[in-house]
Amino acid sequence: MRLPEWIKVKGFNGIHDTKRILRHHNVTTVCEEARCPNIGKCYAKPTATFMILGSKCTRNCGFCSVASSRPEHPDPEEPVRVAQAAKEMGLKYVVITSVTRDDLPDGGAGHFASTVHAIRNKLSDAKIEVLTPDFRGNIGALMVVLSSLPDIFGHNVETVPRLYPVVRNRADYTRSLHVLKYVKEMMPDMHTKSGFMLGLGETLDEVTDVLNDLCNARCDSVTMGQYLRPSKKNLPVVEYISPEIFERLRNRALDMGFKHVASSPLVRSSLDAEEIFTKVTSE
Repeated sequence: MRLPEWIKVKGFNGIHDTKRILRHHNVTTVCEEARCPNIGKCYAKPTATFMILGSKCTRNCGFCSVASSRPEHPDPEEPVRVAQAAKEMGLKYVVITSVTRDDLPDGGAGHFASTVHAIRNKLSDAKIEVLTPDFRGNIGALMVVLSSLPDIFGHNVETVPRLYPVVRNRADYTRSLHVLKYVKEMMPDMHTKSGFMLGLGETLDEVTDVLNDLCNARCDSVTMGQYLRPSKKNLPVVEYISPEIFERLRNRALDMGFKHVASSPLVRSSLDAEEIFTKVTSE
């Protein structure tokens, strides 16, 4: 399918400086690993979403271009390197995500906490957002991450439940909702966030159902964006959703009571995260 005009992105200057810093500190970003279409815009700011726990995932989701194979042992120096890179980039808002590490007893939760602490040590005034996997529903692992006191906790449902067997064959929709519910139960003041993709064959009624489920989980913010096929090995795009439909869904979600909704073709869960946090906390 040919890309519609509203999907195409322009080039940006200054991204090579960001890449140089990232390479120097040997840190990985989901921006590059997942081939995000907004990489030019984000790197030019500069900002980035750091991906910890290596670059190999233990799951093999149909939408994702991150390599799936037996991962390496977590690098104990990685949290400090991420913090150093964030400091050199001058970040005031840092987003941390990871591959899924089902091979680890805690799913990598301790590594998340170590990274949050390392960033706090280097950038005491920075706000930190974590975007975690489901940790296989391990409540103890979730508590480890929450005990590091990030400013925002994110976990993406990614798609509608009917498509999970194809899109996220080793994940569970209900488990992801439980992760978000549990975080809110344990820390009611924690701002929670989730996101999902459109264009994989879902119906608008199914999208509305997901929004209702997230609302019932007391999720504060939601993001919706167009799925773009990162490689020929990944699932094909079923439909390109028009900006008008995204705007209609944004208004529907706002009417449900979400504190913030980002909904347009090029929206990704961490796009403009600092601006969103500033807006939400100032209201």
